[in-house]
Amino acid sequence: MNFTSILFYVFAAILVLASLRVITARNPVHAALYLVLAFFQAAGIWMLLKAEFLSIVLVLVYVGAVMVLFLFVVMMIDIDLDKLRAGFWNYLPVASIIGGVIVLEMAAVIWRSFPSTGTAVPEAANSIGQTKALGLKIYTEYVYAFEIAAVVLLVAIVAAVALTLRKRKDTKAIDPGVAVRVKRNDRLKIVKMDATVWHAPSGDAGNEATKEAP
Repeated sequence: MNFTSILFYVFAAILVLASLRVITARNPVHAALYLVLAFFQAAGIWMLLKAEFLSIVLVLVYVGAVMVLFLFVVMMIDIDLDKLRAGFWNYLPVASIIGGVIVLEMAAVIWRSFPSTGTAVPEAANSIGQTKALGLKIYTEYVYAFEIAAVVLLVAIVAAVALTLRKRKDTKAIDPGVAVRVKRNDRLKIVKMDATVWHAPSGDAGNEATKEAP
């Protein structure tokens, strides 16, 4: 067993443990941090497979953007953990069946690939981590699939913006178009009126009135 194999088993073991802690941690913040750890281990495995571009993209996009944003959202919102975990045991049988099917499928794929480890590696696999080779594949052979994925992401962004811009009764908002089109006379109105002069009455009544006058 060489050093690369040892690193693979170390990364894989930490990845499995971190993935288990993601679904078993009681605190959502801890679960998000374990997911970040799992992404880093997966990036290390990609690096061992000489897919440097995919490894860096995994760290920059998922860890540096998606998970950080998700972590901030989890930390800022007030989550009722008791209500969130109330129906966990009700979904456990179905989740166990689905998880078992996924494990069996992955095991079948890996088991069938073990006998072919002695075969020659295709020449195209040597350039799997190069950005140039990946770009040529995406923009030539898989350009339609790439454009469809871009449209799907655009629709998801528009849907997210539409959901956040829904009208709510407990919030106050102004229409920017109305604020821009407003004129000076709409904001300020000058009213002309005659000035009034207050005259103090004479005598003792005048003194009392003067004292009471503002």
